[in-house]
Amino acid sequence: MGKKKKLERFAENETFNNFFQYHYEQLQRGRFPLKGQWGTDFFHNANPIVLELGCGKGEYTVGLARHRSGFNHIGMDIKGARMWRGLKDAQELNLANVAFIRSRIELAEHFFGPEEIAEIWITFPDPQPQQSRIRKRLTAPRFLEQYRKFLRKDGIVHLKTDSDLLYTYTKEVIAQENLPVYDDVPDLYADERELEVKNIRTFYEQIWLEQDLTIKYLRFGIFS
Repeated sequence: MGKKKKLERFAENETFNNFFQYHYEQLQRGRFPLKGQWGTDFFHNANPIVLELGCGKGEYTVGLARHRSGFNHIGMDIKGARMWRGLKDAQELNLANVAFIRSRIELAEHFFGPEEIAEIWITFPDPQPQQSRIRKRLTAPRFLEQYRKFLRKDGIVHLKTDSDLLYTYTKEVIAQENLPVYDDVPDLYADERELEVKNIRTFYEQIWLEQDLTIKYLRFGIFS
């Protein structure tokens, strides 16, 4: 994507009333106004809030919002030009239960209050294969510790990945921290159960399936 196109999308993002962009310096100067108040002040209902981390183009966030109208959905990513697509789709589908935050995932705790989030979805994140970047994996212990600051005690984390490395690593972290596992599916589409997670396929997920790659899925809690 050319620089001009990116700038156009950045500018258009600012026109959406469900788009929020706060930099670290802003968060340091003052509290994010919706922290702890998403349900009452933005969605105007008491429905559970679902957060997708690393949402990319927002395909999964928007897909979940369409399938689960009784939930509120928030996508978070640093790539604003990609997020534009999700914002457009939500607008065109007239979805009132969708919002997007452009910020680094490391700053997520600044946007949500204690037990404000019911579910976290992590869909096809960068597996960070280099040994030196293990701490950047979104299921690394330091991230789980951050999620505990805003996930409900009975909250769920969903991981959907094509990476054997990330799948195995996450299972090791879960075992080390003695966390509850509710689903462990090494080959999602070979599993005969009617699992909700099969309802949405992203563009790249469909390509990977056509290349005979297996999709792995974990559903687990982060409070032992």
